[in-house]
Amino acid sequence: MKPQSIIDQTTFEALKEAMGADYLPELVSAYFDEMPALLSRLQQALAKQDCEAFRQAAHSIKSTSNSFGALEFGAQAKELEMMGRAGILDGAPVKVDALTSGYELVRQALEGLIHG
Repeated sequence: MKPQSIIDQTTFEALKEAMGADYLPELVSAYFDEMPALLSRLQQALAKQDCEAFRQAAHSIKSTSNSFGALEFGAQAKELEMMGRAGILDGAPVKVDALTSGYELVRQALEGLIHG
């Protein structure tokens, strides 16, 4: 899959313009540092059936990912956020697994845009 199909170019370019091209690699690096912990918190909250912690983790994943242009990934996280808000985690394990797997594609796409 091309980075362009995973990362929305318009959103990414707007972030690059707002933050400065020199600072963007630092932002992406911080995202890479934060995301595994957020995904882990999401999985732990699911295991405990803690809907509020689940909602919060999904919200953070959504917001941060959307700001980098990972809009489809952010939409998946939003769906999980809404499940947490509704207090219904039925079907969430499959969606959490898909989100966790999808992060690797987002990571690769962002690396390609930063270093490519």
